Amino acid sequence: MPAPSVILADASFHWPDGATVLDHVSAAFGPCRTGLVGDNGAGKSTLLRLVARELELTGGSLATVGDVAHLRQDLVLGTHATVADLLGITPIRRAIRAIEGGSTDPAHYDAVGDGWDIDSLAVAELGALGLPLGLERPVGTLSGGETMLVALSGLRLGGAGVVLLDEPTNNLDRGSRERLQDVVRNWRGSLLVVSHDVELLDLMDGTAELRRGSLTVFGGGFTEFREALEREEDAARQALRTATQSLRTEERQRREAEQKLASRLRNGRKDYANRRLPKVVANTRRLEAQESAGRLRGHLDDRLDRARERVDEVVAKVRDEDRVRVRLPDPDVPAGRRLLELHGESGTHTVMGPERVAITGPNGIGKTRLLETLFDPDLRARAAVGATPLTTRIGYLPQRLDGLDGAASAVDNVADAAPTRLPGELRAELARFLLRGATAERAVDTLSGGERFRVALARLLLADPPHDLLVLDEPTNNLDLSTRQALVDALTAYRGALLVVSHDRRFLADVGVDYEVVLTGPGSFDVETKGTVA
Repeated sequence: MPAPSVILADASFHWPDGATVLDHVSAAFGPCRTGLVGDNGAGKSTLLRLVARELELTGGSLATVGDVAHLRQDLVLGTHATVADLLGITPIRRAIRAIEGGSTDPAHYDAVGDGWDIDSLAVAELGALGLPLGLERPVGTLSGGETMLVALSGLRLGGAGVVLLDEPTNNLDRGSRERLQDVVRNWRGSLLVVSHDVELLDLMDGTAELRRGSLTVFGGGFTEFREALEREEDAARQALRTATQSLRTEERQRREAEQKLASRLRNGRKDYANRRLPKVVANTRRLEAQESAGRLRGHLDDRLDRARERVDEVVAKVRDEDRVRVRLPDPDVPAGRRLLELHGESGTHTVMGPERVAITGPNGIGKTRLLETLFDPDLRARAAVGATPLTTRIGYLPQRLDGLDGAASAVDNVADAAPTRLPGELRAELARFLLRGATAERAVDTLSGGERFRVALARLLLADPPHDLLVLDEPTNNLDLSTRQALVDALTAYRGALLVVSHDRRFLADVGVDYEVVLTGPGSFDVETKGTVA
């Protein structure tokens, strides 16, 4: 068996405010592809930073075999950075130029090493990814997908033993995602990937879940991991039902025993008061009864404590409390009702209720702008491809979540969209979105990114009256997998129409998209043959 590339031994990490990321974790990752999953805020990016030595453990040890390269979510580059800078080959190229110019400095030869043909290697690497880019091209002229793929090419050129990727598919269009997946399929070495992209996670050799300070490693892709987890949860829920029933039985028997003991004590006092027994005999029996009662209470208390401990033990294995649960009001949009028109130079297309339509196309083609034309007549008049609403009941979830009142609470934000609902009812519904107690009363600006998303989602889905049409712009970006599944479940049950921009093919298939409107160029679009997105 190959030696592991990353080894955690009794590793702990706590932030200064006391928040725990790792709590005495021992695990190992071999020279293979591993997907790192967990809810938002669990500490996945922090774990990558620990492996990259950007942070230090607060306890235990962490060892790596070979160099470590870390590709963060936020690629921060200077305004004059080039493709060569992004590839990480600029120091080698400068050293080669210096040597060609007559330098005999040993530092230049050390910098070059075996990289005399670095330019041709870099061009070949980029070409293999369908990126015929010049090495001096400014990074600012690249799309987000091109930037990510170039950076990934640089990691392969660098030959690091351990490569860490943090959400590499965020904001990538379909073509870029497919090219990145090809890179991952053919990866050699140790690759640790944080992602919410199920398609990418299913390419992994193993899955590691970070949850409540613990790390669980599973051999297989995410879908296999989730299926195994569901089987474990089914068993845990059955065990919880059994343990709860046993606890109720023990509690009932404890009550019945106390009633019997109290009855005996009353009868003993009556016997003594009525002088039915000699005083010595009565006292002896009273003491014996007390000792017997004490032993019985101790025995029953032990059984009751064990039953409670068993319930607590099983509850810890049931994850229902971590899941968003959504119940949608029913807009009951009839089939054939016209809800919006898409128009451009290539023609007009009408979306009928309750159709589910994906707006797709490469990055920069104008998908978000198309959605915005639904709500801005002036923008619609200027847009090459626009959308005309045929209903006023439209709910919109933009990428930036800029429709929330940051100074108001989660309850108040949702109440604004559902004015007829009582505050207690809204709090109960928000609890289903894991916004419980004081969290639901806090100003939205003080909430985490994941919590703000759930407020926006609750405001959209709990609107009263319900929306005829939901418009979603990349709704799965930065969404943890459990909340993503809750959103899929909610949209699957939703009986209105759906218009969604997303590069996440699995999400589009899961919510049952009927067909795609593909933006193909300025003013033009194609409507693909109706049928579930594959």
